[in-house]
Amino acid sequence: MSTITLYGATGTIGSRVLAEALRRGHTVTAVVRDPAKLTVTHPALTVATGDVLDPASVAEHAKGSAVVVSAVGGGDGPGHQALIAPSAESLVAGLRTLGTDTPRLIAVGGAGSLRTPDGKQVWDTQGLPEFLLQIMHAHGDALDFLRTVTDLRWTSLSPAATIAPGERTGTYREGLEDLLIGTDGESRISTEDYAVALVDEIERPKHIGERFTVAY
Repeated sequence: MSTITLYGATGTIGSRVLAEALRRGHTVTAVVRDPAKLTVTHPALTVATGDVLDPASVAEHAKGSAVVVSAVGGGDGPGHQALIAPSAESLVAGLRTLGTDTPRLIAVGGAGSLRTPDGKQVWDTQGLPEFLLQIMHAHGDALDFLRTVTDLRWTSLSPAATIAPGERTGTYREGLEDLLIGTDGESRISTEDYAVALVDEIERPKHIGERFTVAY
């Protein structure tokens, strides 16, 4: 079983990652800005107060963990732009101070930079609202940064085009740079099965130093 430091545990995706990790017997430290917002209790869960944008705080809470998971979100478009790439940079800076004890980093990514069947990217789709484009490009900037990192073990996990709370089936398909589309013509995944895929990657690493994606 792994020891996991989790950022974003109160969010839509992070809360599912937390539940999935605890379900499988992992030990989790959830680092949050406001502990009062995390109402989950579990013998294997520790709640800590910290700031993902402070490399020293990152190092303090990540020390001794096997994996750091970043599931932070910024709410609206400008919030994502202010948080997603800067948090990736802060996490890497903090983890670099841990030397040989550096945990792996797994970041929740976005679908915007995935290739579509016409050879473009999801964010090139006509008619997307500005706030959604801001969120997509915020995740794209974070991925671009991670791809410059060669001294840490990182992974970025992009969801399908549509991700929303739903059923945990425990099944999904994996891809790398191409948007996965189901036989129904839709690209989708539940947050629960996205969390399954992320914890599977913790338990059985296959995508060190790269982005991968999951969908039905």
